[in-house]
Amino acid sequence: MHVAMLAPISWRVPPRHYGPWERVVSLLTEGLVERGIDLTLFATGDSVTRARLASVCPHPYSEDPTIDPKVWEALHISNVFEHANEFDLIHNHFDFLPLSYSRLIDTPLLTTIHGFSSERIVPVYRKYNNRAYYVSISDADRHPDLEYVRTVHHGIALEEFTLRRNAGNYLLFLGRIHHEKGVAEAIQVAQAAKLPLVIAGIIQDQDYFNREVAPFVDNDRIRYIGSVGPEARDELLGGAIALLHLINFAEPFGLSMIEAMACGVPVIARPRGSVVEIVRHGETGFIVETIDDAVAALKEVTRLDGATMRRCVAENFSRERMVDQYIQVYQEVLRMHGSTSDTSPMFDQRPWGSFTVLDEGDNYKVKRLEVLPGKRLSYQKHSKRAEHWFVVQGTAKVTLDGREIIVPSGKAIDIEIGSARRVENPGSETLLFIEVRRGS
Repeated sequence: MHVAMLAPISWRVPPRHYGPWERVVSLLTEGLVERGIDLTLFATGDSVTRARLASVCPHPYSEDPTIDPKVWEALHISNVFEHANEFDLIHNHFDFLPLSYSRLIDTPLLTTIHGFSSERIVPVYRKYNNRAYYVSISDADRHPDLEYVRTVHHGIALEEFTLRRNAGNYLLFLGRIHHEKGVAEAIQVAQAAKLPLVIAGIIQDQDYFNREVAPFVDNDRIRYIGSVGPEARDELLGGAIALLHLINFAEPFGLSMIEAMACGVPVIARPRGSVVEIVRHGETGFIVETIDDAVAALKEVTRLDGATMRRCVAENFSRERMVDQYIQVYQEVLRMHGSTSDTSPMFDQRPWGSFTVLDEGDNYKVKRLEVLPGKRLSYQKHSKRAEHWFVVQGTAKVTLDGREIIVPSGKAIDIEIGSARRVENPGSETLLFIEVRRGS
């Protein structure tokens, strides 16, 4: 499989400090390369990657004022589509503009929708709904007019974040300085709780910063330190009592939340957008509505376990999980687009999870199954086939002819012909197992 990865050119891949879309593209690209995917990254010329790099724009336009965004975006997008026939699939992270090329090529175009900057851009997505393929980054960000292949939550590289050993001594706001992100609310919480606050991020709305933030910055109790890069981010998160994420909009996905949780730092957030898909109330943080609620939650954060937070990220928001799911999406898109034969891996989503057919023949089938926490398959009996289940991740609770058997990771169980069986995931992480069927 030869994939073209189309990144934005506002920032470098990976970004030096700010650039959430570019950060996700970098993590996904490097993870796919590790899995042996033949990949060409279309990004700025100063990008750093182990994939093949294709570029026409030398530097990010957000870092180089001599680069006209409209001109170089046009050149950048056209570059990948002029080489479309060299690829099996184009993965677009460039928002809606590349969709307008999709009917001019035969190569399938998969677009990860990183959020809708405005309802005004939806007509473009709607026009190409039956031509392109869409992935949402949270269930909350799905538009009712569009069809999606799958929701794939962002993942992070856990090795970039250190589980802290000591309690923090300040509150932290980490994100762009804008009304949407709730910086003023974070200041109000810090003042009410009588705790210091560190504010980090790019200033996206200067008037908002001048009016709602700057008057309170005293470089003592409230500090603004600008945007921070990956190394500084790890240290900054590790020293925080909690991350304040009191957003005022339906955020598609908040990377800072899973980064904080990876460091064992609880998140205090409003239930807007994807927050309820990321934060487990009372376990990895607290979901609140008001300033008073947030202040009250701060009194409870010390009882939360940092290792539990990091484990939640490892199970649900790791780079490895994101890469796995995108490979499945690629296989599904190629199958739907008719670019592969019937013997290619087939992905199917079910209420209990999903499965991928890895191989099959006249008298056998090999499947990879994922069962979501708390879910189970139906109770079945087959008179013409036997099965062998090997648990790769999590713990399986197997009901076999009325007996319950626990099968941990690294162990297997055989299902003989005629046996009634069911598999259930009793744990808090996704159950992954390989099924080998023998017989018809």
